[in-house]
Amino acid sequence: MKLHILRSTTPDPRERGREIGTRYADRVRDVSARYLAHFEVLGIPDATVREVAAASRDALRDWYPELAEESDGIAEAAGIEPWQAAAVGARTEVLAAAPVPGTGECTTAVYAPPAGGPPETIQTWDWHDSLTPDGLLLSLVTCTGRRVKLFTEFGTAAKIGVNDAGLGLHFNILRHRSDSAAGGVPVHAVARRVLEEATTVAEARDLVASAKVGASTVLTVAAYRDGRAEAASIEMSPSGLAVLEPGADGWLLHTNHFLDAGLADGDLSVPETVSVERYEHARAVRGGMTGRSAQERAAAFCGGDGAAAVVCVRADPSQPGHERWGTLLTVSLDLPGFALAYRAGTPDTAAREGLDHF
Repeated sequence: MKLHILRSTTPDPRERGREIGTRYADRVRDVSARYLAHFEVLGIPDATVREVAAASRDALRDWYPELAEESDGIAEAAGIEPWQAAAVGARTEVLAAAPVPGTGECTTAVYAPPAGGPPETIQTWDWHDSLTPDGLLLSLVTCTGRRVKLFTEFGTAAKIGVNDAGLGLHFNILRHRSDSAAGGVPVHAVARRVLEEATTVAEARDLVASAKVGASTVLTVAAYRDGRAEAASIEMSPSGLAVLEPGADGWLLHTNHFLDAGLADGDLSVPETVSVERYEHARAVRGGMTGRSAQERAAAFCGGDGAAAVVCVRADPSQPGHERWGTLLTVSLDLPGFALAYRAGTPDTAAREGLDHF
């Protein structure tokens, strides 16, 4: 995956969308075409894609109109229809309509030191390389003056990011039996609004609770203020949400199955995701990640298995694109430095080559 960097200074969301759509028009159109083809391969009818995109766009406009304006600005400048941009922005909501659940995704580990100090975090982002040849590192300023830095795909609002109030988040998809093709506020937009408005875990939780979603996700939020860290994983689904706090050792881990007992009853993750195996691996190596630099943490994340660790997902080139999963990005949040430390590729690649800062 090739990463592109855009530092936007306009606080106007429509103008920001036009800026993204103008500078990256070819990539916006390419990603839209790739996702529409992907939905078709998964057996999601075109009419359903349009309906979910429209319902999600309407829900977003009611809940956070600024991001609907940004999406429309991207579409306008890139020369695609608003519903096509909305379909990428609501791609998790569209995927909830797939006849068979997906089998990949991500691993997140966050340490909030009980004795004080900034959070120490790491995440892998596992996805289809056929859908994401390009990714975006976006720096922006909101109409209230809040500064945000984030990673995302072209057309989605946010995945992983930090703000200048000392808050950041990681993003993992979940699947629940209450997910449906009804649409809802796009979960990527929920992540973005948390980055734009929240300064504490409690504020993040309240923002998540205010969104009526149609698909499931967990946002692992960390905040750092006055020398103390706090963190929580906020699991959300159409049937409700749950907040999970770090263990006594300060660690908070999440992969792609629900951990809250109530929501876990409706979990639809499948064994092929190796979500449980990745979670148990993170549990086993978490102690070795404590008190490390981002590069050292990436190495410890792999543990004794090194490049063969279950959190280093290798794409199988013999598989068709929609069944080919790989770790496309490794990211750590630097909250005191208001930065993302990142490396395209697996944690063992980050351990060998180091991480860049944005």
